[in-house]
Amino acid sequence: MNGCLRNRRQVTGAGLIEVLVAIVVLSFGMLGMAALQATSLRNSQSALERSEAVVQSYAILDAMRANLDVARINGYNLSTMTCTAPNAGTGSGGTALAATDLHDWILGLQATLGESSCGQIACGSTSCRITVQWDDSRGTHATADTAPITMVTETRL
Repeated sequence: MNGCLRNRRQVTGAGLIEVLVAIVVLSFGMLGMAALQATSLRNSQSALERSEAVVQSYAILDAMRANLDVARINGYNLSTMTCTAPNAGTGSGGTALAATDLHDWILGLQATLGESSCGQIACGSTSCRITVQWDDSRGTHATADTAPITMVTETRL
């Protein structure tokens, strides 16, 4: 019986200091995981916006190819970076369709990339350059200088 009591006295539990140190180490690990998750979310949003910009560029190119005669005479050109949707349906025939396509395209850009997004189209007789610009200030490496992202798509009609 004395042997059992002696063994119980020698075996002691974890001290309060050890428990506190373990909690601090675990807390820093969880904080690091939360920061990693937040960074991943920001990068995912930025990548989604870049993909949406490509989709929107292809959408206006498809509309231009459907109205090829007007596109080849620069009916879709937006000479400056345009952030306000042009009036829809102005003109006649293919020109009215081009105006409606541009109107819908700018509204689509703003719906998917944010209200500050803008677009520009510069076409020649056979090739086009589509430029899309939007605010990526929530991205991981965004600064005041790099927040507006510009994506350029060049293709043949």
